[in-house]
Amino acid sequence: MEVLFSDSFVTALRKHSSIKSIVKKKVDAIMERPIALGEPLKGNFRGYYSCPVKRSFLIIYLYCEVCRKKGDDKVVLCGDCSECADKTIKFVALGPHDETYRKRDIRR
Repeated sequence: MEVLFSDSFVTALRKHSSIKSIVKKKVDAIMERPIALGEPLKGNFRGYYSCPVKRSFLIIYLYCEVCRKKGDDKVVLCGDCSECADKTIKFVALGPHDETYRKRDIRR
């Protein structure tokens, strides 16, 4: 399985370093069972999944295999889609619920 982290995810992890170990455990769990732990998003965020880290703190990610099977790759439009294997997970955002959904860079 290939795992990619966006620049904004890495920056947010540095910003919220106090919960780094919790985020690592959640990332590891997502890597083991990406669909079971995540909630598929709708509307403008179709194709993405969210997974709570803490009460109102989220990880937003894509799982390429499911994105392609559902046809969401036509909506998400990742710039590197053709270069990624089906078993790729892209961690794209991390942060408080409201702040994470407001970010413009979550959508490529």
